[in-house]
Amino acid sequence: MRESWQLVLLWGVVVGMGAGAIANVLGAVVAARWFTARRGLVVGLLTGAAAAGQLIFLPSFTAITEHFGWRTTVLVIAAVALVIIPLVALMMRERPQDVGLAPYGETGPAKPAAPLAGNPILLSLRTLRDAARRRDFWLLAGSFFCCGASTNGLIGTHLIPACIDNGIPPETGAWLLVSMAVLNMLGTTGSGWLSDRVDNRILLAVYYSLRGLSLIYLPFSFVSFYGLGLFAVFYGLDWIATVPPTVRLIQTSFGRERSGIVYGWVFAAHQVGASSAAYFAGLMRADLGSYLQAFILSGLICLSAAVMVMFIGVDWRKRRTAVATA
Repeated sequence: MRESWQLVLLWGVVVGMGAGAIANVLGAVVAARWFTARRGLVVGLLTGAAAAGQLIFLPSFTAITEHFGWRTTVLVIAAVALVIIPLVALMMRERPQDVGLAPYGETGPAKPAAPLAGNPILLSLRTLRDAARRRDFWLLAGSFFCCGASTNGLIGTHLIPACIDNGIPPETGAWLLVSMAVLNMLGTTGSGWLSDRVDNRILLAVYYSLRGLSLIYLPFSFVSFYGLGLFAVFYGLDWIATVPPTVRLIQTSFGRERSGIVYGWVFAAHQVGASSAAYFAGLMRADLGSYLQAFILSGLICLSAAVMVMFIGVDWRKRRTAVATA
């Protein structure tokens, strides 16, 4: 690359599309097709795998970049991706029926799968049109917008610069992200287990509330190592713990076969939130000289998401009828 537009095209568009295609939306589709029982736990494990990758690769890539430059790091990432391709092609199947199995948790002989037919782009747009007519879709998309704004966009992009602003070396900031990734694995797996047993709306309300409080506390935690460690514990356990209950709510509301497409659109709202936070937090830092306002605003957004998710699945017409007849 020699020009800025080349960076935007290759990293922003090409890499962005590739990352979106193999994001946790794919894991949600696999879980919906292959599992009926313990589906939430499976989503939690697959989502936690992303945290495991962060744990393994982030320190390694940091060291490679320090010693050999960022170009070498990018080539290593490309090599790892190329190794994965034949493994997926040879070992994975689209549906359990392809190997004569029923989804885990279902009894009886395997039933032929009925994949959604038609042009995939038109099918995706039709699914969006149908889902957008329901209030639950907008509540899920709105809460996941807040999720993206408070994770990838804010912490994933701006935590290390915020550490540097407060006199903390970037290597220490990278290891802070690694420690959060370890806790993230535990939190996401536990969230998947709980999502099979507890009302998913309550889980999401608790997660967003804890995340919001931790973000409001973050600007005041840089004064000591222990304060920053406390933030890492609470935020790390909660980072992507919202994924399993969100996926479960989508599958319950929109059905197994279409849940992957609906989750794709909900995840698009997540990425819009992430990109918005990445840009506006940087803008606020440049104009105001601090991340204080960005962190607190993101915390308040998470608290609003905690309220939002409690209205998912609520039938207001039935409630009004019940009140009128009481």
